[in-house]
Amino acid sequence: MAVKGYLVLSTGDVIEGTWIGATAEAEGELVFNTGMTGYQEVLTDPSYAGQIVTFTYPLIGNYGFNAQDDESARPALAGVLVQTPCDAPSHFRAAETLHERLARFGIPGLCGVDTRALTRLIRRHRAVFGMLTRDPARAKDWRPGPVRGTVARVSRKAPTTWAGDGPHVVVLDFGVKASIIEALRARGCRVTAVPYDTPPEEVLALRPDGLLFSNGPGDPKELLPLLPAWRPVVERIPTMGICLGHQLIALMFGADTERLPYGHRGNNHPVKELATGRVWITAQNHGYVVREESVPRGEFVISHRNVNDGSVEGLVHRRLPILTVQFHPEAHPGPADSSVLFDRFVELCQTVGAKRYA
Repeated sequence: MAVKGYLVLSTGDVIEGTWIGATAEAEGELVFNTGMTGYQEVLTDPSYAGQIVTFTYPLIGNYGFNAQDDESARPALAGVLVQTPCDAPSHFRAAETLHERLARFGIPGLCGVDTRALTRLIRRHRAVFGMLTRDPARAKDWRPGPVRGTVARVSRKAPTTWAGDGPHVVVLDFGVKASIIEALRARGCRVTAVPYDTPPEEVLALRPDGLLFSNGPGDPKELLPLLPAWRPVVERIPTMGICLGHQLIALMFGADTERLPYGHRGNNHPVKELATGRVWITAQNHGYVVREESVPRGEFVISHRNVNDGSVEGLVHRRLPILTVQFHPEAHPGPADSSVLFDRFVELCQTVGAKRYA
């Protein structure tokens, strides 16, 4: 039997829907994803920690959920909003429906919601917070609080190593997606992922040929206290930053970050590589960007720019082997236009990083 649920918004709006997944109360920042596919990867992407995700594409769950495509061991998002969930998925690997996956991990959701109208509301009001509840009267006394500490929630608690014959890359796990690890391993790298707050001296003891600052959730400025100790290490070892990692490296070198009006989330965002003039279609998931006017131009070149709003999407250091991108070059699922960036990074690890120990 269908059970009514409600989305109470910080704007004062109350939206009615039908419960899917767990019938548990939850609250978080409301964000929207414009991808037509990839809902399994979205649900398991740690960068969505503490957020209620609205899918603009109306039909979600049509190819089900499988055991191979998760980006993390369990979802970290707060809730899900869809218009039409598919209860009879069609795919040879499908093992669960959307409802079954959400219920198994205790994640609440609402269906029957006009998600495109909700997206317009988010675009109009910008920062919007919501509560999923069975009692719409909660709107009278609910006041949303800030979502903090999400990186600590999603980062691993102990180091993990994957064997490989190539350069040794240490990944600082701020909420790393499994597909980033897979992209490095596919290029022969030995990979060690460590907790986000691992001291730099412990990472150096691992003798890395390269460092990767991963994606992750939240405001990058929450992690400012960790950055001064990392700059001397990043200046010595080839380093790549992805999404949150890109923002952290920019902050590390004196740039500033700011919140976007409503973020970039989807697998269809055009980004221009300035050196070649090529436009890549990219997968993105972020609510903050590096402020262009704050980039120290004596040290960094802006390498990529968002075609839609002109925001900074990539940086390359003028002298040191450091490259960063705001988007997700591993793109699972999605376009593979920017996967070449991993090739460039691994080459730096082989030609520059490995020589440190010769």
